[in-house]
Amino acid sequence: MTEHPRPALTIVGSINLDITATTERLPTPGETLGGGVLRRQPGGKGANQAVAAARLGGSSRMVGAVGTDGDGAALLAAMEAAGVDTTDVARVDEPTGTALINVDSHGENQIVVCPGANGTVSLDGVEFAADETVLCQLEIDLDLVVEAARKTSGYFALNAAPAMALPAELLERCDLVIVNETEYALIPALAEAKLVAVTYGGDGAAMFEHGVKVAEAAGFSVPVANTIGAGDAFCAALVLALRAGLGYGAALAAANAVGAAAVGDSSSQPPLEPLAHYIAATTVSA
Repeated sequence: MTEHPRPALTIVGSINLDITATTERLPTPGETLGGGVLRRQPGGKGANQAVAAARLGGSSRMVGAVGTDGDGAALLAAMEAAGVDTTDVARVDEPTGTALINVDSHGENQIVVCPGANGTVSLDGVEFAADETVLCQLEIDLDLVVEAARKTSGYFALNAAPAMALPAELLERCDLVIVNETEYALIPALAEAKLVAVTYGGDGAAMFEHGVKVAEAAGFSVPVANTIGAGDAFCAALVLALRAGLGYGAALAAANAVGAAAVGDSSSQPPLEPLAHYIAATTVSA
């Protein structure tokens, strides 16, 4: 039998160092909490999605930027160790992007992002193959995302997070938009988009065509360690599953399983099984 290679996935997006303080609860404005546990780990929505794609079994390429500092070198090494092609990650004379994160014992979080080198990401010299799948987020400049959409002749997906108004040109070009329920409410134009996947946390996810629900899949009840990387793992899994030919419902179910696996790990770039594992598990349970 001829083995069909998984479609290539290229991620254009952010690369951050996550500095995370875990406390029993989140502080109120002006309050100081003691007893926190501090961790430094690779993050950024773009890098998280690239690493997830590589670990799920898809060939993954990252387009982004890091500083020439030690943090940048460490983040590049982490992506490469996961199997991500970092050839198109620039080293620039800016601090590496950093996210300051507070997470409570229930996995809820507060995040402040300092973009640094992410503000310099460029597509100069970057080419996309005719059959290449490109996934963007909104932690980089919106004009750059629009440029990526224009340059992509293959499948273009957008994780519209953080939520913001989107140009009509960008929405029209998207083959798929992925958001959570809050982002879906904050971007009314998504009701007219061709295809939108909406996540509802533990309640699962649904797919909408021009505002009409066409598929849904139940979520999973799992202990929550950290929600930060779970949405990114879901995005990578959903795009890979759809591009592998799965129907909407099956793709959502597999992506939900990946997200559930991610939320149970404290890392923003959690270890994952190959995508086929989650497809098989959700097919059996269905």
